[in-house]
Amino acid sequence: MEAERQLDLKRFPERYDHIWEGGYAKAFEGAYFAKLLNEAKAEGRIGLVSADPTLPVRAFFDIGGSGAQADAMAIWLVQWVGQQIRVLDYIEGVGQVLAYYVHELRARKVNPICYLPHDGINANNITGKRYRDHLEEAGFDAFTIPNQGRGAAMMRIEAVRRILPSCWFNEKTTEAGRDALGYYHERRDENRNVGLGPAHDWSSNASDALGLMAICYEGPDEPETIDELFGRRHRHTPPTRSTMTGY
Repeated sequence: MEAERQLDLKRFPERYDHIWEGGYAKAFEGAYFAKLLNEAKAEGRIGLVSADPTLPVRAFFDIGGSGAQADAMAIWLVQWVGQQIRVLDYIEGVGQVLAYYVHELRARKVNPICYLPHDGINANNITGKRYRDHLEEAGFDAFTIPNQGRGAAMMRIEAVRRILPSCWFNEKTTEAGRDALGYYHERRDENRNVGLGPAHDWSSNASDALGLMAICYEGPDEPETIDELFGRRHRHTPPTRSTMTGY
């Protein structure tokens, strides 16, 4: 094995860290965030990260469905603390009803403010209520982010690339989400060697949810306490641009 390790180090340095050091698969052609996640690991930004009790915790969703073949629901729990983006926890499930995720959020005992993508105002086929309505009835402050329109997926990717150097991940609770981020990649037409945009697979739900956080991130210039946030009682974000990411 030592001879094999040395051979990989010499001939395939781009994949060495992934195979031998537990790094993210930056050798995967078209991976969007693997290099940045490897840098976070090397810089010590993946480890023990705790919440600041004086600042709000924010939950960013990518909405899935409740059927057996539905997309996964992905939720990142994040806190903006000065120059840091503290990524505290990650929740994912497939085929679960919304009550399952409400239970998971309550179990964290942080009462997060919930950010939903534009389809958060869609009505549930059974209850006739919107996802946002259900979360508010469960006791969470919730609002939706307007659709960014055409090119939204790439806007989210570029926004995540900009904010990842400021992210600190709690290692134990975000591993599944980080695995998805590290795998998220571009579809390619191998015959023509051209990119076809982000692949929609098991990794895209976590990546879209973090992308929602990235386009909402405002940076440290306008700190907001829990009292200030709840005093304004957001329900729907205005169509403004983030001062940090430009989206």
